[in-house]
Amino acid sequence: MGDRVFQADLPELPDLDNLFAPVGVICQAQELAAQAFGAEQTWFLANGSTCGIEAAILAVCNPGDKIILPRNVHQSAIAALILSGAVPVFMQPDYDPSWDIAHSVSLATVAATLEQHSDAKAVMVVCPTYYGVCGNLEAIAQLVHHYQIPLLVDEAHGAHLAFHPDLPPSALASGADLTVQSTHKTLGAMTQSAMVHVQGDRIDRDRLQRSLQLVQSTSPSFVLLASLDAARHQMAMQGRDLLSQTLALADIARTQLSQISGISVLEPTHLKGFLGAAYLDRTRLTVNVTQLGLTGFEADEILHKTLGITAELPSLRHITFIISIGNTPQDIGHLIQGFKALSQSLLRQQLSDDSNEIRAVSDEISDAKRFSYPAFLNASTPIAQSLILPREAFFAPSEMVAMTQAVDRISAELVCPYPPGIPVLVPGEPITTEAIAYLQHVLDTGGVITGCVDATLSTLKVVKAC
Repeated sequence: MGDRVFQADLPELPDLDNLFAPVGVICQAQELAAQAFGAEQTWFLANGSTCGIEAAILAVCNPGDKIILPRNVHQSAIAALILSGAVPVFMQPDYDPSWDIAHSVSLATVAATLEQHSDAKAVMVVCPTYYGVCGNLEAIAQLVHHYQIPLLVDEAHGAHLAFHPDLPPSALASGADLTVQSTHKTLGAMTQSAMVHVQGDRIDRDRLQRSLQLVQSTSPSFVLLASLDAARHQMAMQGRDLLSQTLALADIARTQLSQISGISVLEPTHLKGFLGAAYLDRTRLTVNVTQLGLTGFEADEILHKTLGITAELPSLRHITFIISIGNTPQDIGHLIQGFKALSQSLLRQQLSDDSNEIRAVSDEISDAKRFSYPAFLNASTPIAQSLILPREAFFAPSEMVAMTQAVDRISAELVCPYPPGIPVLVPGEPITTEAIAYLQHVLDTGGVITGCVDATLSTLKVVKAC
């Protein structure tokens, strides 16, 4: 773009409209976006899906109101609980222990939770997940509407779904009342730009508008806003063709990666038996590398530093890639060749090593398998309910204690590996031995922990005992 990007970095001039009271070009652009994405009304966001999630919860919950949501929500939903004073009722997502992946929530789980908490003001779900897995959103929407409350969807990773019939159905097409999409994640908008879409009469749109003003800058970037309009235009005019090419590339990658020794790719067949996993977005490639004797963090580092291949999401057992409308056949070829080189190099090394070293590799794989998601994502373990509300814990007097002394104390901070940004410790919840062990293992294997005051995890911030 050269210096044109700086020439376009303008304040709220008369011809450029006002994001918080749009009557001109921003108003027109949002109306066109609503048409393209299948909404009744759309708001542009210059502070990412984070502010959209926060505004959505602020729009439906007063302090003390219950909201039902899965425990694997993004950290922005926890921030919204702190801002709003809402009471979280957490649901257990479907969890696949063999892949160490938390899916969406099942219809049965939503039904049981609503029956027990019929006074909830809203239900929020994550669909699709970071791994591209979608639950049965249409059935969930019908159930939620039976209770006369809105369904909110964190659809940050699904902005592209509405533009091709071979992708999972979008949240709006499935009946959601409000959905938040990171247009920058899977479409052509610039980083930090996103959209909120609304349909029906279950969302107070005036309150949503006022909530958005609370969590967005009063000086939004017009470069970001223009990129949202450009991304909308591209998808409205070329979306199906672009996504057809993208799906074809993703299918080539999936087929050829599946033939490489030592790795496996998450397929729709792996979702069978999980009621919270009705669809898989084929543009997401999740590659399990534990048979190579590596964690996902280690594989990601090798691929990035030595082969020039950068994953979207590394984790303990696998790495996830997004195939987007910007990728080329050359990109896919490079990805496949990179995994072939990684596999051949490590398998040759294992064959040439002596028996002690081979046993060490085997032990490393077993160690990676032992450290799965903490207990809150294990369906056989009840979710630890907050001892105090997230908002109360955030503002309560706190102290730093050694990590070894933090077990059974109440967390005063939000701590999560990032990405994917799913909190392991939430303000107000008790700190468990399993959670600390998981976070420590993520650090030891090359992961990044955010949200905590002490990035080394030597100490944790806890609510002061009375």
